[in-house]
Amino acid sequence: MKKEHKAVVIEEITERLKNSNAVYLTSFQGMTVSQSNDLRDKFRAAGIEFKVLKNTFVRRAMDSLGGYEGVYTFLNGTTAVAFTSDPAAPARVLKDFIKTNDKLQFKVAYVDGAVFESSHLDALTTLKSKDELIGEIVGLLLSPITNVVGALQSGGSNIMGILKTISEKEN
Repeated sequence: MKKEHKAVVIEEITERLKNSNAVYLTSFQGMTVSQSNDLRDKFRAAGIEFKVLKNTFVRRAMDSLGGYEGVYTFLNGTTAVAFTSDPAAPARVLKDFIKTNDKLQFKVAYVDGAVFESSHLDALTTLKSKDELIGEIVGLLLSPITNVVGALQSGGSNIMGILKTISEKEN
């Protein structure tokens, strides 16, 4: 590969890293072409970009951005990289795929500055996306208002019921 082409590839990887808040590294050694294509299809269906990349190119791209030092020890052997903005989606795809294919190995995930090794795959599947977290926060912020409005509405009917009962007893 010519030097100019290498620089272009490294720049493309750098852009993908910038646009992703989660990066998953896997090893696919020993997988058949059919299994590899099946995995790619599952990632594509989940909206995840999944590429086989040279370790040196990935490392150079990560070096240019900084902060990926905890991932470097996993850049060996055959490496395929999943780029995504939903930190749990690749973990779900990998966990499901590994159930039926023991050749695929999850190496490491880099999620918003934190490094998660293969033993953390189950925990990664439970991570919530940014949109889910925002929805929960909005729900928590709105729930006190909803409770107050509900209490006022039900309290008003209770007060009216009490006053009506008292007025009926007096008559």
